Amino acid sequence: MSSGAPQQQQAPPPYRPYKQMRAATPHSRAVSCVRFSPCGRLLATASLDSTVALLSPSSLAVIATLRGHTDGVSDLSWSTDSLYLCTASDDRTLRIWDVRPILSRLNPGAQPADPNADRCIRVLKGHTNFVFSANFNPQTNTTVASGGFDGTVRVWDVKSGRCVRTIDAHSEPVTSVHFIRDGSIIVSGSHDGTCKIWDATTGSCLKTVIDEKKPAVSFSMFSPNGKFILVATLDDSLKLCNFSTGKFLKVYSGHVNRTYCIQSAFSVMNGKYIVSGSEDNCVYIWDLQGKNILQKLEGHSDTVISVSCHPTENKIASGGLDNDRTVRLWVQES
Repeated sequence: MSSGAPQQQQAPPPYRPYKQMRAATPHSRAVSCVRFSPCGRLLATASLDSTVALLSPSSLAVIATLRGHTDGVSDLSWSTDSLYLCTASDDRTLRIWDVRPILSRLNPGAQPADPNADRCIRVLKGHTNFVFSANFNPQTNTTVASGGFDGTVRVWDVKSGRCVRTIDAHSEPVTSVHFIRDGSIIVSGSHDGTCKIWDATTGSCLKTVIDEKKPAVSFSMFSPNGKFILVATLDDSLKLCNFSTGKFLKVYSGHVNRTYCIQSAFSVMNGKYIVSGSEDNCVYIWDLQGKNILQKLEGHSDTVISVSCHPTENKIASGGLDNDRTVRLWVQES
């Protein structure tokens, strides 16, 4: 016989505010992207200075700098096992970096890794214009999707370095590509005002989620559970869409987003939040269900272009554009 009262639906935990814990300037130009590794042991940052930095997620000290791109880097993606990093650049290439030597040296008592060693193992060539977005298939570290200013979405075999599928996806630059968690489909967004779902194997278009000429779709991603798509448009709006029905369920607003492709994130550690940068130099946190702004984090001195939520700790990283150039770490008060 079971004991105790029937299980009640748990109320969300009370919101605990974030406060700034650290700030660092690992780059000489704008920070374009910040991404915690899935294992939580590294924070990767990309910059218009053409480098990628690997930082300590607690101190923000630079552990290694990845050099090789010849123009600004716009996006980063970790493989699910945290062993590889993919970067997308204005030099029209993607690069795959082997992070295993750096991770192995993070263990207590190990000698630090050479911070300037060449970690690049593949250069993926095929885009005919800037590569703006990259995403590892979550199910394998051998497949990457990319989106570029040439309007194409491309799927790459990392082992051979070959492009295995080119999709003429959009009539204007592709601003984002993102795999669903089982790796079967890809969502893409574009300046052409559309957001589309693609079969990752065949490259066929399964659904057009948004089909407007304006405003531009500046970012799109699947939710961690794969049921929803978060879409940003350049009219100060973030929308949550049920992609199986195509219905928009929530709209998050209050931030400023008219110009830049700002990368948002889901926070599912302690309550469910939507986190985004903004052109008023702040980080916004919304309640996912209630759509209300829970907090506005101030500290950057230029547009906050990218945010990332730590996989196991209540921690947010953010990166600012050229007049700021800082990476900031925000932690929930305990």
